[in-house]
Formats: sequence, C-alpha cells, structure tokens
Amino acid sequence: MSQAAFEPRSEVPAIEVHDLTVAYRTQPVLWDVDFRLPEGELIAIVGPNGAGKSTLLKAILGLVEPLTGRVEVFGAPYRRRRSWVGYVPQRESVDWDFPTTALDVVLMGLYGRVGWLRRPSRSHTKRALECLEHVGMRELAGRQISQLSGGQQQRVFLARALAQDARLYLMDEPFAGVDVTTERAILSLLEELRSQGRTVVAVHHDLQTVAEYFDRVVLLNMRLIAEGPVATTFTDENLQRTYGGRLTVLARAAETLLENRRLDAPPEESTLARREGRGPWS
Repeated sequence: MSQAAFEPRSEVPAIEVHDLTVAYRTQPVLWDVDFRLPEGELIAIVGPNGAGKSTLLKAILGLVEPLTGRVEVFGAPYRRRRSWVGYVPQRESVDWDFPTTALDVVLMGLYGRVGWLRRPSRSHTKRALECLEHVGMRELAGRQISQLSGGQQQRVFLARALAQDARLYLMDEPFAGVDVTTERAILSLLEELRSQGRTVVAVHHDLQTVAEYFDRVVLLNMRLIAEGPVATTFTDENLQRTYGGRLTVLARAAETLLENRRLDAPPEESTLARREGRGPWS
C-alpha cells in the first residue's frame, strides 16, 4: 500500500491549542492549555492518570466542548479539516461485541469517500484490504472483531486510520496492552507515516519508551507542564513537575534512555533488553 508523501509547511502548525479549558460538569479537566505542534513528527502526550490526555484529543476532535479557548488543525477549525485527520481510540472505549468483521471496521474509515447509506465499491474494498495487509491482518479480514486478540484489534483500528489517508493521526494509547510483535509493527508504521511527512500525536503511558519512539513530547497534568523535543523536554525536572514524588525510578530510567539515544544505541536492542529483564527496569 503506497501513500503520497506530504511536504511539511513549517509556517502552519499541525495543531495549535490556545487557552483551552475543559470541564466535565463543574470538575476542571484541562486548564488554560497552550501549545503549537509542528507537522511531520511523532509526538507523545504524557501524564498521570486523570491528567486530561484523552480529553485533550477529544477537544482537538471537537468531541467535547471547551469552556474557553480554541483549537486549530493546520490553521483552521477541525470541522474544516475533518478529512485530514485519522483517529485511533482507546481499545477500552470500543464495543468489541458489536457484530462486525475486521474488514467492515476498516471500511468505516472510508465513509467520507463512500458516503453514508451507500455500499462500498470494489475499489473501496480493495483499499480496505490493502490497509489490513499493511498491518498484517488481511487473512483475518472476515473474522468478527470479538474473536480477535487485543493486539489484532488494535491493528484493525490502525488499518481503519490508514484507510482515511490522513495528514494527521491522533492515537489514544496505541501501544497499551499489546504484545511485543504488535508493538514493533505499530512503531514501524508510525515511523513510515513520519517518513511520508505525516504527523502522529499519541497518548502514551510507557515512560520507558518515550525517548525511543517519539521526536517530541507534551507533558500534561491538567495544565501544560512542558512541550518540546524529547531531548530537551523529557527531563528529570519536568517529569517530577508532571508526576510529583512518585517518579524517581522512572525519571532515572528516562535519563538512561536519553543517554542511549545520544550514543545511537539501536532502539530495538534496548527495548528487547527491557523485555527480557536485562535492562535497568528488571
């Protein structure tokens, strides 16, 4: 499956959030958040549980109404850029018992082209199958999603996002609860999207892999703590400000990963070492 490359336009950010405040009833979830994210990078949103990470994605997508502030996607409101954006939700938010196949799920990503209440054409089905093949799931195209493993379900939703041929991908914890093989496949896909000039913004929970997987990080705990390149932003000080005193061990792990990156240590090698109990987290 081939996708055309985009030439990033440095003067227009992929996402601009200005003075964003969101509350559920009377409970603030995000407070006065401001940042600009450049195009063509892999960007992690990191913070503790309840920090507002998923809410931030929903605010960008127009799924929650902010109390104050605005969000722009490539210089315009999301409603004008809807076709430019692909979304991968948290697996826990999906009704996996809904009677549909992997192929049907991917075809949902093409509704913008197919049109509601119209049947997908042969070319649409071909496109969906290509996307499933791209994530190693074509042979399971006809299987009910409830019969798939967690990692396979995640791959199906990645295929659906790919089918949208988006310029910006928003992903809510794409690596959560997947096996090592799926994690590698997801990382390879993200790197491929970046090589095409596309932008990926992902909520990420594993601090031990931020420095390996991402170019830029947004540290969030209801308020914006810091945002910038991983090498200068994913620091002990900023992590302590984000998580408080609970983070001593993880902050040291982050420093180790940054040092490995500076020494050009192969990311897969350090990840495998951790998986096999040979790294600093064993």
